Amino acid sequence: MTQVLYRKWRPTTFDQVVGQEHVTETLLSALVLGRVAHAYLFAGPRGTGKTTTARLLAKAVNCLEEELAGRPCNRCRICRAINEGRFLDLIEIDAASNTGVDDVRDLREKIGFSPNEGRYKVYIVDEVHMLSTAAFNALLKTLEEPPRHAIFVLATTEVNKIPATVISRCQRFDFRRIPVVRMISRLEELLAHEGVEAEPAALDLIARQATGALRDAESLLDQVLSSQAGRVTLQQTQAVLGTVGAETICELVDAWLNADVAAGLLTLQKAVNSGSDPQQLGRQTVDYLRGVLYLKTGGQVPSDVPEALESDLGRHAELIGVGELIRGIRRFGAAAAESRGGWQPQLPLELALVESVSERLAESAEPAKTPEAAAPGGSTGEARPKPMPSERPSAVQQARPVTVAQVESQWGAFLAAVKQRDFRIEAMLRSGQGVLGIEGATVVLGFKYALHREKMESDEWRCVIEDSLADVLGTAVGIRCAEPEAYRPVQPARPDEPAGDAGALDVEEIKRFAVEELNAQVTETGA
Repeated sequence: MTQVLYRKWRPTTFDQVVGQEHVTETLLSALVLGRVAHAYLFAGPRGTGKTTTARLLAKAVNCLEEELAGRPCNRCRICRAINEGRFLDLIEIDAASNTGVDDVRDLREKIGFSPNEGRYKVYIVDEVHMLSTAAFNALLKTLEEPPRHAIFVLATTEVNKIPATVISRCQRFDFRRIPVVRMISRLEELLAHEGVEAEPAALDLIARQATGALRDAESLLDQVLSSQAGRVTLQQTQAVLGTVGAETICELVDAWLNADVAAGLLTLQKAVNSGSDPQQLGRQTVDYLRGVLYLKTGGQVPSDVPEALESDLGRHAELIGVGELIRGIRRFGAAAAESRGGWQPQLPLELALVESVSERLAESAEPAKTPEAAAPGGSTGEARPKPMPSERPSAVQQARPVTVAQVESQWGAFLAAVKQRDFRIEAMLRSGQGVLGIEGATVVLGFKYALHREKMESDEWRCVIEDSLADVLGTAVGIRCAEPEAYRPVQPARPDEPAGDAGALDVEEIKRFAVEELNAQVTETGA
């Protein structure tokens, strides 16, 4: 059985460690100056070289090479034993499976014995944050004053879970994510050793999918190599990793910005049907939109974005506002997280697209403001200040009659218009009971609670509601609020009826009111 790439080509010297020069150079200088510490804490994301560097340190402090700057030499018996995994004085402990206090006590009992072969016994405790509180407490004294022949290297991906008392007893080194360019260079070296050619675009895709973890990139490359022989191609890499090409992401964003739901859903369907992973698709969309955001706000694209995408990024940046872009990134980011399971894993992406398009359509449907502040002769003067609610002309004075049916038929458009002005009012309208009736040129809205009725009838909120109704009905109307259970519709008087008899209605008037206002049907009955 052949070894996987990340084990087969694991760095054997400090200069082979990629992207962590701030760590390796410091450790090598400490070795040359004779200032090697008794305890180190290596913290950082997975796959960035923490355990590899710890093994190199163990090899360097025990190497038999007289020239300190040349350690580890990989030629002496100590270096060869460590490379072959048979050096007894290098003890690696998996804290994830040895979390208890008894495991630490066993370590403390054995640490006092002298090294078998080398100068130092090196203890590498991987995933140290998994130790229990009691285990940490048992380790403290040994960690602070270990025997002269013992060195501890604690490695963790979650340094926030390690007690401050432990951190204070160690020299801490923070490992960084590997840049895409450095990862591509490393992958090219591995392929050269393996005698395999690769398309640059394929390696770029693998490096980006690794999100800064070199070990992940090497594992992905190993996976791709297992599916094809002789040459690594972009098409095959996309098929293995479940990703899509940049053109698919551009088509999806085009559909969003053109408010074309059908085209966007078709793009998603084609991508999923071709074998793309919905979660990867969501991540790629977020990554692309991040590039648009950089260009929109900072005037330049991120350094890790391919040059081939710069023209598309610029085109999309001109078509979208920052606020809408941020909301889109959040939607697709949440969709990528939700796409991990479920019987329809692409559904969160489809919903994110539909919501983004709906928002865009709603914004474009908002009526443009007329240039009422234009000065005589065509020159533009200062904008006229917006009248306060108390200064607004009465909506009732400008209105023409409307019916309950008219208002209800436009209710969805009315809510959308309100939401564009103030989403709080739209939310409260949805919690109400809708239209209770029409009183002349006044729409009566139903709300169960007095607090809601008072808020809706405040000057600020009333203006928003009346303006929105005017937009969708084409005429100005007033509003008032009433409690649904206590409301009784006002029966209008006939135009030719005397004022003193305004409350008296004949049968025909009752029929007309029932048909027009209550949507009733008149049936003939016997005498």
